[in-house]
Parts: sequence; C-alpha cells; structure tokens
Amino acid sequence: MESINLDDYIQTGEGGTALSYNHKDGKTLAKLFMPSVTADNAIREFRISQIVYESGLPTPKPIRLVTDGERFGAEYELIQHKRSFTRIISQEPDKLVPLSERFAVLAKQIHQTPADTTRLPDMKELVMQWIDKISNLTDELRARINRFMNTVPSTPTCLHGDLHIGNIITDGQRDLWIDVGDFAYGVPEWDLGMMYYSANFLSAERADNIFHLDNATLRAHWAAFAKAYYGTDSQEALDAEVQKLQPFVFLKMTFFVSKLTDGKRPMSEFIIQRLDNALPR
Repeated sequence: MESINLDDYIQTGEGGTALSYNHKDGKTLAKLFMPSVTADNAIREFRISQIVYESGLPTPKPIRLVTDGERFGAEYELIQHKRSFTRIISQEPDKLVPLSERFAVLAKQIHQTPADTTRLPDMKELVMQWIDKISNLTDELRARINRFMNTVPSTPTCLHGDLHIGNIITDGQRDLWIDVGDFAYGVPEWDLGMMYYSANFLSAERADNIFHLDNATLRAHWAAFAKAYYGTDSQEALDAEVQKLQPFVFLKMTFFVSKLTDGKRPMSEFIIQRLDNALPR
C-alpha cells in the first residue's frame, strides 16, 4: 500500500462500500473502501482487477494499491469525459430504456465470455466461504443452503460479480466496466440476482446515494433490462425468471454483507428471513 494525501484529490463519487476521488492532475482515480473493509479485501479486489484488465475486457487500468492511513483501496486510470449510465439516466430520463437495453447486451457479452478458471475464483465457492463465517444462521438453514448449492453448477463463464447499472461507464466512444473486484465465474444467476436486488430492494436513500435514481426508476430499469436480456415481452415468462433468481438474490446479499463486515457481525433478520423464504424446502 502506498500512502496518498487526500489534499491532492477531490471526492467525486459514493458507492455502497467505497468513496472515489479524482486526482487533481486529472489522470487517476482513487477508490477507498469504508473503514470496515480490511486491507486483505482491498488487495484481493485490486488483484482481480488486474486479471480482468489483462484479459482484454474493457475496464480502467489498475495502477497501485493505496491508503489514506485509515482506509484501503486502489488507484486506477481516470477515464476522461466519462459518465456512468446511472448518471446519464438521472440527467436524461428519456434514455432509461435504450441504456437499459444496451446494458443488457453488455451483460450478456460478459456471460458468454469463457473464464480463465485458473486465475478467477468460483463465485459459488466465494459465496460459501463468506456464508460459513456468519454466526446466526440455524443448522436447518445452513443445510438448505448446502442442498441448494449442490444443485448450482460452476459454469466456466465470466461474471461481473457486482452487476448493476452503476458499474458501467462510457466516454462516448467506449463502454467500460468498473468495480470488477468480485469478477468470477459461474452461472449468470449470480449476477442477475445481484442486479435484481439493487433494482428492487434498496431504501430510497441508498438508491439515491448509489445510483442518483429513485426506486421507481430503478424498477423501470429492471423491467427494460429483463425484457432485453431474456428476449421476451411475456410477463409470465419474466415472472418465472424472477422466481428462479430468488435464492441467488439473497445468497448473494448474504455474501456481500458478510464480506463487508468481515464476517464479524450477525446477519440481519431481514436478509435471513428473505433467504429462508427463497430457498427450496
């Protein structure tokens, strides 16, 4: 970790787990995680970002690991004149449907890309590693999680890991993926479950902080995305796909919360109850 002085940077963004800062020289962006995120997690994300960049997928170049003395993170190439899809939608609401459809095409491209399983982690294994750290899951719920996981294949195709419309930017010529530190391989439902959660379960405050959008707009985004991704206008067919996603939705959220707290806090009853309802009995 190299120490940085935040006097040389300007805060430009806020996500669910980190803040971003543009260097005043206009060439780099520093992403610093919240204090609850350990240095090991920051290092892991940086290493995965390097692998994704080296694979040729469009993503800003990772430069170095950094710390401000209290938080850990990394510095990346700053993409000039970039805007996130969410920022565009917040400023130009008429672009919601075309950008959601474009995002669906980009997501499918990732999900059709063969993964280097010698360098990338198996998402199913990552989820189980962090779920195993949770202290307040009953033995019965753990058994049901294990039974469900045994039915999920480790498909050798790429996953973004934190798929949502806030993690894609454009400079007007290129669309680039950001926050790729949870990039992995597995079935697309891991990504789609994460996206469904972010579009349908966030509080109004978090929706605004993370996406600059209200809940109704995020739900409309999911609706447009789903039609394009699944290739159907049939509400019955789309409802069936959403039903299939439910275990992945709350397994993925359990994973994220455990990782964010380093497995040291009990899981919220909200997520536990939702997970209990979503898993097959």
